Amino acid sequence: MKRLFLSALFLVSATAMVAAGQTPAGTRPAAEQKPSASATVPTAKVAVIAFQAAVAQTNEFQRDVADLQKKYDPTRTQLKSLSDQIDALTKQLQTNSATLTDAERASRARTIDEKKKQLDRDSQDAQSDFQADMQQTINGVAQKVGVLMTDYAQKHGYTLVLDAGEQQTQTVLYAVPAMDITKAVIEAYNQKSGIPAPAQQAGGEPDAPQPQPAAH
Repeated sequence: MKRLFLSALFLVSATAMVAAGQTPAGTRPAAEQKPSASATVPTAKVAVIAFQAAVAQTNEFQRDVADLQKKYDPTRTQLKSLSDQIDALTKQLQTNSATLTDAERASRARTIDEKKKQLDRDSQDAQSDFQADMQQTINGVAQKVGVLMTDYAQKHGYTLVLDAGEQQTQTVLYAVPAMDITKAVIEAYNQKSGIPAPAQQAGGEPDAPQPQPAAH
């Protein structure tokens, strides 16, 4: 029978952030000021970050995804049970078809069809609910990571931060490793949040988030 697979859309986009100096109080706008021979142009200091990866690798996000998976465990179990019922009824119909009357075959076929439609509806509802919860989780963590990234960039004197993540339109074609602040931002965020790292697997690697409420 047709299997239904639920998946969560993970789309997080980050805009380039420019830290510019403020105009001192009591001075005219730059457009009205005369050029000054003593004026100095700040030295550009550029950094890159894989913003989406930074959000996904924070302890907080991984914890929240694990909690979301647990929230949808009952739904996953219900969908699995309904799918098993359909499989069993379909097998029974195929096995006993020769001994059934036309009316009995039609009745059993209708029952199977109704259950398939119910499974389809319930699966779509579960997928929609899961995606909404996942997007809320992503947005919540991404907003806080963005604030911390801005603070980190200002404290370390960066004048421009570009997103070097895997996006449809790649703007950063090359950057030396020293410019990448992804790991530093993740570590700073984890330290500030105080949330411990996820449980380790036997091989020493943390459980990777798997944002899928059910697979049928």
